[in-house]
Amino acid sequence: MPAPVISDRVAAVRSFNRFFTRQIGVLREGLLHSEFTLTEMRVLYELAHHGDQPSATLCRDLGLDRGYLSRIVAKFESAGLVAKVPSATDGRAKLLHMTEQGRAVYEPLDRRSREEVGDMLSRFDEPDQLRMLDAMHTIRELLDRQSGMKYAQPFVLRAHRAGDMAWITRRHGELYEQQQGWDRSFETLVGQICADFERNFNPAREHCWIAEMAGHPVGCVALADSGEEGVAKLRLLLVEEQARGYGLGSRLVDECHKFARAAGYRKMRLWTTDQQKEARHIYQSKGYQLVAEEPVHAFGHDMVNETWELFL
Repeated sequence: MPAPVISDRVAAVRSFNRFFTRQIGVLREGLLHSEFTLTEMRVLYELAHHGDQPSATLCRDLGLDRGYLSRIVAKFESAGLVAKVPSATDGRAKLLHMTEQGRAVYEPLDRRSREEVGDMLSRFDEPDQLRMLDAMHTIRELLDRQSGMKYAQPFVLRAHRAGDMAWITRRHGELYEQQQGWDRSFETLVGQICADFERNFNPAREHCWIAEMAGHPVGCVALADSGEEGVAKLRLLLVEEQARGYGLGSRLVDECHKFARAAGYRKMRLWTTDQQKEARHIYQSKGYQLVAEEPVHAFGHDMVNETWELFL
């Protein structure tokens, strides 16, 4: 390829980088009008959304020098935002843990960040929003492919809208019939759950997330008020076959927990069965405890109903 052509393309990429950083505001010294730099916010984000982690993992995932991360952690420890705790699997290892004070500081900033991005997206109509998200997906996929990395999250999350509850009901019925052999009474149950959610929907206390890939729904989850003081229900978790392997189920559960904490809930509760192996693995990895079991015959099969809970 002729050198002038390469030079023009390099200039175009650098111009886009400058344009985009201006748009998202990362050139501000205090991100989101806070005392934190962009890198410090990235560290807080990882701990808030992915739980306790070794320093080495954060260095690798964020591309940080070990000494630089050590200085950030020292600052956070001094402020009471982060603490070092023993690993549950290796007593010699220490993990970085976000404290309650750290969450109290981080969550308003995270909410403000979501609001800023939401305000930016709201300036565009639906087709242009999808074009933008698809373009972002393409850039990330190409760069990750070139670097030999598996593209981690080729999906976007959005709030539910008209027509989504019908899709949730239909896909639950179809997938559980195909994969578990359950009869149509399960789809009827899901339809009733969706109808109740819509009928009593309180946006300040409840939320439903739809995951999309290339503009098509591939997953969902909902958080509903249980009616019991301080207790939220996790419901309707589903991930399509083509979207598995990217951590989508874990991400959807994390979004529920983040929303629940911000809304003031103190406990999560969910219902599943002993047949939902993948979902049960996610719940266990997040710290849920099995609190009740009941053998039943439902949806044409013998199974065990299970209730799981998590203190936030």
